[in-house]
Amino acid sequence: MAGRYPSSLLVGAERCTVVQYNNLKRHRYSRMYSLIIITGLLAFASSKPCETGSNSELLLSLKKILLHSLEEQEGLPNPSVHLALRLSDSHNLAMESVHLNKLKSHLHNDLRNSLSNSQPVVGLLALYTMALKSSCFDLNTITFTVGDKSETLQTHLKKQMELEKEHIAFSHRPLTNYYQYSLGVLALCVSGIRVNNHVSNKLIKAVEHEHFKHGEAESIDTYAMAGMALQCVKESGSHAHNDAEVDTALTKIKQKLLASRRNDGHMGNEFSTGLAVQALLAMGSQVAECAASMEAMRIDARSNTYHNPMAVSQILPALQQKSYLAVKSKECQNEDDSLVLEPADPTMVLPSQTKVALNVEVVASNGAAALYSVDVPQGSSLLEALELLKGKSVGFMFETESSLWGPFLSAVNGEQARQSDRRYWHLSSNDAALSEGINDFKIESAQKITIKNTTY
Repeated sequence: MAGRYPSSLLVGAERCTVVQYNNLKRHRYSRMYSLIIITGLLAFASSKPCETGSNSELLLSLKKILLHSLEEQEGLPNPSVHLALRLSDSHNLAMESVHLNKLKSHLHNDLRNSLSNSQPVVGLLALYTMALKSSCFDLNTITFTVGDKSETLQTHLKKQMELEKEHIAFSHRPLTNYYQYSLGVLALCVSGIRVNNHVSNKLIKAVEHEHFKHGEAESIDTYAMAGMALQCVKESGSHAHNDAEVDTALTKIKQKLLASRRNDGHMGNEFSTGLAVQALLAMGSQVAECAASMEAMRIDARSNTYHNPMAVSQILPALQQKSYLAVKSKECQNEDDSLVLEPADPTMVLPSQTKVALNVEVVASNGAAALYSVDVPQGSSLLEALELLKGKSVGFMFETESSLWGPFLSAVNGEQARQSDRRYWHLSSNDAALSEGINDFKIESAQKITIKNTTY
């Protein structure tokens, strides 16, 4: 977790099976916007997995979802969205340029403040680096002034990676997590910066010893990001003195990704499949090997599973048979500027008159449990439901923090889930871990939500 960001990283990030990781790894969008997306996507029929040409309308719709998200954006501009738009085959260069300027001002200033406060921000810094690189921006001109010293973005990224590496040597885990560590390796590599062997070795050893876990669950997102990072390192030749180690790690990562594939084609879950497919393509897998997973993402896209822009930003490159490694060779000449965004027609959505019963159990770090109940309108987000429960004045309180995935729980009933203590709020519905964030998960029927302060 980068500073105030959860481990899925502002990037996204490392979803695991826990909602709190998803929320780094959400901006708030109204139900009105969701209905607009549903209307557009459900118009498209299924098509054969490998025929990307026949899916051009679906891809176009996903690109427009991301462009609309730039208009609706709350909080910090999202570098992952920018990266996905820049890796697309068609563009709205004017909107991308405006967003790039927001990244260089708003996000840049936020990162500078985090660096000034000695917060570990390697994941967000890495995404910012790749977003700039995808726009062919001269990274040497981007500097941060911390204290009285001004240094380039790349220098700060390398320093962040050194701090992460040293923490692994001392405590056998990064300051943040291996998802962000992998993202840092990837960002350095695609930017043409030689990755220190000691840095890449830490990632190789983590793969070897299967350290990409939260509790008992393996993080497919992390395996995917590590795969892209090590593939880039291999292709750069910076680890040439021991290429066999890299190959062994890449083979294991590929095995882990393929072994995670469910009967419906998803690898890990719906929200880790995009990165997993990107990694497999980057590591040399044929499109046919990923066909079932790509079709699973298309089906989800048509049913509006990916209404969160962060999720769309991770599946769009994969559905276009690309990975983040493409940033390394990105050229910004003669680009197709044909992507036109039509204004979204406003739609009034009235709250549901149907109420459903919601029980909320809060389990503190010491194991003490408290149970609350509230009736909420059917279709309410979990965030809206928690707000209603808080308003009942029954002793339930909570706080949220923002992330690239939207709001995530930071405190419940006065108890923090602190990164420094390796803790987070694990959310489950009827004992099944949530795969969506609190602003995305909808309450459609009576159920029990458990919020548990958990270590990872």
